[in-house]
Amino acid sequence: MNTWNYTLKPDFILMGLTDSKEIQLVISVTFLLIYLLTVLGNIGMILIIRLDVQLHTPMYFFLTHLSFLDLSYSTAITPKTLENLLTSTKNISYVGCFTQMYFFVLLAATECFLLSSMAYDRYVAICNPLHYSVVMSSRFCSTLLGGSYVLGTLDATVNMLCMATLNFCNSNIIQDFFCDTSPLIALSCSNTHDIEFIIFIFAGSTLLMSLITISASYMSILSTILKINSTSGKQKAFSTCTSHILAVTVFYGTMIFTHLKSNQSFSLGKDQVASVFYTIVIPMLNPLIYSLRNKEVKCAVSRVIKKRERTLGT
Repeated sequence: MNTWNYTLKPDFILMGLTDSKEIQLVISVTFLLIYLLTVLGNIGMILIIRLDVQLHTPMYFFLTHLSFLDLSYSTAITPKTLENLLTSTKNISYVGCFTQMYFFVLLAATECFLLSSMAYDRYVAICNPLHYSVVMSSRFCSTLLGGSYVLGTLDATVNMLCMATLNFCNSNIIQDFFCDTSPLIALSCSNTHDIEFIIFIFAGSTLLMSLITISASYMSILSTILKINSTSGKQKAFSTCTSHILAVTVFYGTMIFTHLKSNQSFSLGKDQVASVFYTIVIPMLNPLIYSLRNKEVKCAVSRVIKKRERTLGT
């Protein structure tokens, strides 16, 4: 069997989303606009939280890092995708491909655990408000954040070690717009059963652990909200969770659809649409979800602008 590796044939070829030049131009302009909004939205969210003292709370501490993760994994994917769309060069080196995959898995897995930490924060805030400042101390928040990154790194490292054992025979053409686990496994000529099982276990554990934490948190939150007598009290309590619930639903929906199935069943149509959504679109949506549906962020923006105007006026 004719086998190649990065020492013999150093490049993969990313086929992208379409062969039509006209459609490629439309997609590239769309992706560029989305990426610019992603960069501006997430950097803007980080700056607003940093500049406004009233947002220096555990919830916004986690939201700062959510924006950082969204910005980072969008940057790991989108610029290379734009390069492939706008130029005739569709090559990506073996090392570059695996590096892109490693950081994407690391950042996406970290975001899963970060979202579960945010759900726990909402649980403490609503179900145990008197002890909120004690439970969600700066040290504990930093521990949750550090744990998220450690578990994300573990997930990405196991994924990388498994993928590095694969052989790629005859074809080096990746039927996707970035280096993801599924199309690479579909390209391999090795027996991938054991590797798929290990990756499935780790990816499934990441999703399951974080989803259990999120589900348990929100079941307790719902139970507490239903015990509130006043309608306005219920609405106020629930409003603090709506942005997070929406972000969780969108993120986990596409991740589960794409990854918790056989990697050999990878298909160009629906899988690529899901991949585009969670790699390029979701990082743009999160700042909008947390700003447009959040009065505290809107008020913070207003305070920062007024403070800036007063500074310029003096």
